[in-house]
Formats: sequence, structure tokens, C-alpha cells
Amino acid sequence: MQKIKRLAILTSGGDAPGMNAAIRAVVRTAIDEGIYVFGVYGGFEGLIEGEVMPMSRRSVSNIIQKGGTFLKTSRSEAFQHKAGRKRGADVLKEWDINDLVVIGGDGSFHGAHALYDEHQINVVGIPGTIDNDIYGTDLTIGYDTAVHTALDSIDKIRDTAASHDRIFLVEVMGRHAGFIALEVGICGGAEEILVPESDTSLEYLGEMIKTWSKAGKTSSLMVVAEGHKLGSANEIATKLKENFNVGCHVCVLGHTQRGGSPTASDRLLASRLGYHAVHALLKGKTDIMVGWSNNHVTYTSLPESWEKKKPLDPELLKIYRILST
Repeated sequence: MQKIKRLAILTSGGDAPGMNAAIRAVVRTAIDEGIYVFGVYGGFEGLIEGEVMPMSRRSVSNIIQKGGTFLKTSRSEAFQHKAGRKRGADVLKEWDINDLVVIGGDGSFHGAHALYDEHQINVVGIPGTIDNDIYGTDLTIGYDTAVHTALDSIDKIRDTAASHDRIFLVEVMGRHAGFIALEVGICGGAEEILVPESDTSLEYLGEMIKTWSKAGKTSSLMVVAEGHKLGSANEIATKLKENFNVGCHVCVLGHTQRGGSPTASDRLLASRLGYHAVHALLKGKTDIMVGWSNNHVTYTSLPESWEKKKPLDPELLKIYRILST
């Protein structure tokens, strides 16, 4: 175990329910180890601007149940350049800090890796993103809450679809990955699920809608990940109308999926990963992400976390096809 005197923590990129629970775990674990902890407000942009504040156990009281991140977050254009990263590293050195925990997704991990690579700042990443698209962990913080939030909305939309004999296209988040769409679609009984990993064609959708009608379905629901190759839910609805004269109603769930109180699963995952992030640094590990896989903590190099593609569960894809027909 190496000795760490001072440690900083920041959240970066899109917010995710459970980030506050992770912050709380990092702060209290570090203090328990005799480490002085500092919070960086506003992500990497806040680091550049010197928004660093000492934190105590009381600083993180009454936040575990709150969505978002009380440390605030941002997407920093300046930190994408060497001059911005040098300024961030200089701020940490001014505070005599050489260890940093970054909570976020792949963009945040790029920034953390650059700090280590260019300025030898010890960094550990905690995966916080609702998309669940980070390689090296079964789940990311915020994903479970986002699924529950989206599913609650889809259940309500299903009632309206059935009452009015309508076809609904429901768009969920997932620009590059279909984890939310797949899980929500199965749990919501969707007739079709469109994910970025699939090449579902417009012609196939048109034929499926005809099949549903012949089978006596008077209403149906399709879940669309925002990054599907056919376009957004609104674009797909327009194409179905133009090509097949099929009218679809569209509901875009949008940023509602990022908000709200985190589920118990997200709070537990965040607490575990926050604890293990501190202990990874104490063990001398750096430039890695802590994850949770097969009920064990895992360590994945930061570059590997974004360079390797995390696949959708093939069994769930098979189950969806069987259950949706």
C-alpha cells in the first residue's frame, strides 16, 4: 500500500443517477484512510478554472438519494487541448494533489488518461453513464435507474396505445449502444426494438407492421435507440408514412432518463466502486477504471475501456425475438 496524502475527485460528461453516491463513497473511504479529500466543481472545466474545495464527511451528507451530481459537471472544450490539460495539472500541483478520481464515461476517461500520460497524475476512473457502454464492467452507474425511468414511461404509453389502437415509436437514449433499448423493450413487451448494433431495414419494419395487423394486433410499440442507422424515431415515423402509409405516434423520452433518485442497485454499485477506486490508488494502481463483473471488482486500463466494444447480450437478443412475436 502506498501513502496518499491528498486526493481530488470530479464528475465529468453527462450526469447519471448514482454519481452522488459514488462521490460520497470516495470521500468517506479516503478520509477513513487518513487522506485529505478535495472536490473539483464543474468537471475538467472547473479544474482548469481552479474550482477546488476541501471536503469532509459532512460535505457528502444527505446526497446518496439525489440524482445528478452535486459537484456539477461539464463538457470541456479547453481540456481537449494540451494547454488546457497542463493548466488542470498545474492546478492539482498547486494544491499538492497527485491522485485523482474521475467519474464519467469514455470521454471523461480520455481526459483522465491524458492527465496521467502527459503529467503523471495518478488517475482512477469510475464508470458513470446511463448508456452502460463501457468495456470492463457489467454495469455502469446510472444505467439501472435509466432503465426503470424509461420503463415507467413505456408502461404508460402502452396504455394509451391500446386505448386508441395506435402504433407508437418510443425513443430512448443510446447514441452508440442499445443496452437501454434492449432491456426496456423486453421488459415493456415491445413488438420491435431498434438498436445501433442492428441493421433493421425500413422494409422489414413495414412487413412486420403488416404481420401484426394480420395477427389481430390493434396497437403496437417499437423502442428505438437514438443512434439507430434509420435515424431518430421522428425520422423513422416519417419514412414509414411516406413508404407504407403507416401512421405512427412518437414519444422521445430524452433527458428524463438521466434524472431522478437512483435505484438501490445504482446506489450499491456506486458505493462499491467509490470504495474500490480509493483502494486501487492505495495499491499503486493508476490509469485504470474500476468496474464490477461477475460479482467481483475488476481493473481495466483506461484506453482499453473505450477501445474495446462491449457487446449486447446475445441471449437477450434471442429472447426478445421469441417473446415479441
